[in-house]
Amino acid sequence: MARLTADVWVSAYLTRLRLADIPVFVVKKGDLTAGAVMIKLNTLDGKAKAFQREFNLMEDRRDWAVLSEGDERDVDAALMKQRSFDPDLWIIEVEDRLGRTLLDEPGLSD
Repeated sequence: MARLTADVWVSAYLTRLRLADIPVFVVKKGDLTAGAVMIKLNTLDGKAKAFQREFNLMEDRRDWAVLSEGDERDVDAALMKQRSFDPDLWIIEVEDRLGRTLLDEPGLSD
């Protein structure tokens, strides 16, 4: 099965969030074809959580895993550290007081 390019996946993700009236912003645009994507969830209370994709060897699939969570500035620092290692990285910020990212929905969770 062919994988989507990063820009196509990001575009579809942004559309799904906007259709659900969840504010979302591209903080850092990465490589259009193969850039990794990280999602920052900002709950607008000084707290945040960052997600990254990890390969699940047991089930032969890619899952979203928490990279960092806690105070927003600490999560931002973790994302900036990742950015220093990977200039092709995409960073997408979702702002939702309810903590919704839609990453568990079909098409985004696989």
